[in-house]
Amino acid sequence: MSELTTVARPYAKAAFDFAVEANAIDNWLEMLVFAAEVSKDDTIKGFLTGASTEQAQEIFLKVCDVQLNSEGQNFIKILAENGRLSVLPQVVIQFSELKAEYEKTVMVDVTSAVELTADKLTSISTALEKRLDRKVKLNCIVDASIVSGLVIKAGDMVIDGSFRNKLNRLATTMQS
Repeated sequence: MSELTTVARPYAKAAFDFAVEANAIDNWLEMLVFAAEVSKDDTIKGFLTGASTEQAQEIFLKVCDVQLNSEGQNFIKILAENGRLSVLPQVVIQFSELKAEYEKTVMVDVTSAVELTADKLTSISTALEKRLDRKVKLNCIVDASIVSGLVIKAGDMVIDGSFRNKLNRLATTMQS
């Protein structure tokens, strides 16, 4: 996986830099996501495995058709020429990370035992924006197994205020 990350990084960076210059970040992300889904298809993988560079380009571009603008098609041609169409899913991940960094946003997973109210979500979002100094996008998950409280995950940061976690800590302390 780390090899794919290393291979994908310069392509993602180049696509992102071009997208920023063209003021088309969202458009580029849509194109890359579509192309990545095409590259994951088993039938397409089969065609691309035995195909020459020119054939791979032609097949891939015909499948993507109008989903790619001329710059997106050129990007796919470069990937095909370098035998890198298979790294498109990783390019999308890296591109998305660059986009989040550029826009100073972060995706935060909030797990709770019950559905949270709009007021509660707003207060969580406001508090996290202050703490992380970024715009926060909440991904809410309901998991009754945490009993009560919240588990908040943003990148490497985890805030576990769940009742289940408190019980686990208590059990560990009592066993010590």
